[in-house]
Amino acid sequence: MTPMANQKYLISIVGATAIGKTALSIKVAQHFNCPIISSDSRQFYKEMSIGTAVPNAIELNAATHYFIQNRSIFDNYNVGQFEKEALSKLDTLFSKNDVVVMIGGSGLYVDAVLKGLDFFPEVSPDIRNSLINRIKTEGLESLQNQLKQLDIDSYNTIEIDNPHRLIRALEICIGTGNPYSFYKNKPKQPRNFAPIKIGITADREIMYSRINERVDIMVESGLLKEARELHKHKDLNALQTVGYRELFSYFDAAETLAFAISEIKKNTRRFAKRQGTWFRKDTDIRWFDFKEKPNIIIDYITSKISI
Repeated sequence: MTPMANQKYLISIVGATAIGKTALSIKVAQHFNCPIISSDSRQFYKEMSIGTAVPNAIELNAATHYFIQNRSIFDNYNVGQFEKEALSKLDTLFSKNDVVVMIGGSGLYVDAVLKGLDFFPEVSPDIRNSLINRIKTEGLESLQNQLKQLDIDSYNTIEIDNPHRLIRALEICIGTGNPYSFYKNKPKQPRNFAPIKIGITADREIMYSRINERVDIMVESGLLKEARELHKHKDLNALQTVGYRELFSYFDAAETLAFAISEIKKNTRRFAKRQGTWFRKDTDIRWFDFKEKPNIIIDYITSKISI
């Protein structure tokens, strides 16, 4: 069946890391003969391949992809810029396609495209500088505990292991006197496409096993070499990422390699848990088990397009 005249559909495929989103997105894109845009904030950067699980050459050639390794870690890039660029690209793609696929596990970036960003008041840069210094002197846990006291909703949903996200939430709490979550989920400008939201999930034990296996494969594929080449740039925002931070600590002789790898696995599992928390809030997502046959999911998508 074909889409209604003039109606455009954005098929959003979400889920935790290592759950199988890439493989499914390619099957869906091939079925609808349409392109894929990535909303994975870790895969934008061309210097980061192994540690971000960028699709391999075969996968990239299987369908047209956008926003994969299109930026440098030296670019000052944020979710607001991504929202504008993604919407502009979608306007172009929808001029030739009735359907486009979007894949990604970065909840904020997914929501930026589907719903629009929230507005936050300006706060003094002194607050951010103070928080940055506190991370250096007190560590992340101190700021995490403060956020837990000031805004439990944000504490339970944002990536609190990501210094940039943590500082952003705290500076709003401190600078405005209101929780960071207070400014979220306000009415936004409607989009000119209809979203079809697909979620991929698995039992926790299976998900964690897949994550552990992926980390082992990354290490075997040269993650240490990739991270070592980036080590001198470790303070860049783009590199405040699970899989790199832990190895930077190892290179700085702060911990053993075995411990660093175990920390990558642990922190990736924690990240996956937070991904689940974020996406489960969206009741419009239709969830499928990661073992579900792609044709079943495609049939569901087709039924939504045919309404």
